[in-house]
Amino acid sequence: MIHRKLTLAAAVATATALSLTACSGGNAPAADLTSVSIMAPFLEAQPPAADGAVQKKLEELTGKQVKINWAPNASYEDKTNITLAGSDIPQVMVIQTKSPGFVKNAQAGAFWDLTDKLDKYPNLKTTFPDIQKNSSVNGKVYGLFRERSPMRTAVMFRQDWLDKLGLQPPKTVEDLYKVAKAFTEQDPDGNGINDTWGITIPKWGALGTNSPYDVIEEWFGAGNRWTERDGKLVPSFETDEFLQADRFIKKMVDEKLINPDFATFDPTKWNEPFFNGKGGMIVDVDSRVSVLVNLFKQADPNNFQNKVGFVGNLVGPDGKLHAHPTDGYSGFLAIPKASVRSEAELDKVLEFLNTMNGKDVAVLLNNGIENVNFTLQDGKAATIKPETPEGKAVSTDIKSYAQAGHERCRKPVLPRQAAHRLRTAGLRQAHRRHG
Repeated sequence: MIHRKLTLAAAVATATALSLTACSGGNAPAADLTSVSIMAPFLEAQPPAADGAVQKKLEELTGKQVKINWAPNASYEDKTNITLAGSDIPQVMVIQTKSPGFVKNAQAGAFWDLTDKLDKYPNLKTTFPDIQKNSSVNGKVYGLFRERSPMRTAVMFRQDWLDKLGLQPPKTVEDLYKVAKAFTEQDPDGNGINDTWGITIPKWGALGTNSPYDVIEEWFGAGNRWTERDGKLVPSFETDEFLQADRFIKKMVDEKLINPDFATFDPTKWNEPFFNGKGGMIVDVDSRVSVLVNLFKQADPNNFQNKVGFVGNLVGPDGKLHAHPTDGYSGFLAIPKASVRSEAELDKVLEFLNTMNGKDVAVLLNNGIENVNFTLQDGKAATIKPETPEGKAVSTDIKSYAQAGHERCRKPVLPRQAAHRLRTAGLRQAHRRHG
């Protein structure tokens, strides 16, 4: 912990010194922006190739050379601190959480204040002022938030396992325990070997980062990082419900209902035990549902519909539904003053980000590349089947490239015609109504 505090302090001091030096150029006209450097996490086993189809298409659409420094998602926070403490700082940084380190850097002047800058850019001007307020630091906007649904917690389960064992989808935390126990002890895959577990949890970082632990603690009534007790605001970890929830989790660990390597398991491989028939449930956001469905669909297009089921938030031991919300965003794009040295340069970078969040790039990051991933039929995107190796490579890469997108890159642009996606959308709406 001492080392971590020193790292953050050094990052603040270094970034501040660099920003003061960088801003000495004043408001002199900026040269044309020919390239933009970005730091972003990658979500797959390997980062996208620098000469890949998505990279080339992105540069074609933006008219810029886009230099992305990819860092593993599992160690991205450490990479952020190291980068801010160094001299090679990109023009745009994906900041995953509004951590104390980021807040200190922002308040010390390391990032541009965008509060009064965004309204003149149609694709950057927010349509969600409440979410922008959530992402701000003392009312000031230091980054373009990446919009997410505020209520998207879900429990995903192997529907085929549930059906085989004659079980119902969980509605309460006690149901969650019972299903996890059955998935562990009742041979849901039918291979006669005791080789499955109930819930897969990956290595996770800090408290209050929407981890499965945070979700379960919320279901028990501990609150979302903070809660009100007797008219006072108290941290969730000081509540009895927080301790009860952690005892509940420990019980499942002790009974081997959770993967034994939960403390070290790579988050980028979170889907693998579910898909490979080892882990029966995942507690995460509902956007993972479509990812899991697609894994089974790619493996067997004729037999994938009954593999994945999901429900929303669960009722706690007190009989109440304590729904776990998110902040409505998943990090933001911040612009360091150390690399963007003047107001004129800032305008150029914001113009680039405005293009990045326009319709053409949004189509790329949502639908893929026309005639590779989809064709246009009556204004709708018809998925090309079967998926070609080139199409699969694009689909894989856009998962990481979408991390560099603002709110517009998360919105549907070209409706898809695939029936299973329409069914998934219907399930998602039902989840939001009842979860």
